[in-house]
Amino acid sequence: MDVNRVKQILSSPSDIEVRYNGTSVWIDNINEDGRTATVHLRGPLEERSEVEIEELKEI
Repeated sequence: MDVNRVKQILSSPSDIEVRYNGTSVWIDNINEDGRTATVHLRGPLEERSEVEIEELKEI
């Protein structure tokens, strides 16, 4: 995925499914470096991770 698509997903009112390593995640924000984003797993766990934007996949 590219950073522009991540920005579109963040501003969208729709529920757009995004996966990281096959796991469904919510994108919280784009980090200042513009190459990584903070995400957390969908579901009860709120554990956040910093991941490379290019490794995110839109479903």
